[in-house]
Amino acid sequence: MNINRSGFYKWKHRIEHPTPKMITRASNIAKFREYHDKYPSHGYRWLNAMIRNDLGLVMSDVTAHRCCKYIGIVSKAKHYKYKKPGDPFKIFPNLLMAGLNIERPLECIVSDMTAFWLQGHYFELTLFMDLWNNEIVSYSFSGKRGDRMTYISGLQDLINIKKEYPDLEMILHTDQGSVYSSKSFNELLPSYNIIHSMSRAGTPTDNASMESINGWIKTEMFMDFHITSIDKIDKEIKDYIVFFNEKRPAYSLNYLTPKQYKELHQQQTCAKSKSKCLQIVN
Repeated sequence: MNINRSGFYKWKHRIEHPTPKMITRASNIAKFREYHDKYPSHGYRWLNAMIRNDLGLVMSDVTAHRCCKYIGIVSKAKHYKYKKPGDPFKIFPNLLMAGLNIERPLECIVSDMTAFWLQGHYFELTLFMDLWNNEIVSYSFSGKRGDRMTYISGLQDLINIKKEYPDLEMILHTDQGSVYSSKSFNELLPSYNIIHSMSRAGTPTDNASMESINGWIKTEMFMDFHITSIDKIDKEIKDYIVFFNEKRPAYSLNYLTPKQYKELHQQQTCAKSKSKCLQIVN
């Protein structure tokens, strides 16, 4: 086999007497294989963040990439191509294009509807997401095509949250869909200090965060959560929303979950308030 005798015995000795580094690497590889089998739609950075959050095991992205590359782990999710912006006509002004700097919760909510088929049945899921920390603050689910009440129901839940902060000015950004531009939808907004913002026609990149989340949600629901039956679809959607808000690390949040990001913000805000009080006292 043209193998050097001394080289063979060195290899044999390494296999029989692995170093601590080799043992650690094998353990890390096993963990990435386990998490990839559970969440096949994600790549090495997301898997590394999930392992860090669940197990407290800290690895660099370089180490994570090497582990995944060694066993051939790659994301199985479908990637979407960039679409050229369409006609700049808009019904409501696009406030996101004005360089809005989001610094607090509930300052800007983005919304969109995504549709999917399951066992020959059609479903629509409307989401309302806080752009500050990617938390899904409200959602509505329906098995009826073009159900206008799906949008209205999700908006009512958002309004119930907004009622707790009547003085807070909120921006709601959507596309130019028929329901979002309808009279019944927009009549509800001014009474609760909500300003409507819209993307340009045919330009999904104006609401890129929401469009991206829509793609990931369908991929994760069917590939990671294995939703295959319509019998408990309502509960499974609810369980996924809880996972998204409380357990799913997000790249845009430095791989914190929306819940962790909010808790960290609250801690920092309290610390600043205490510091100001001490300065006033002194």
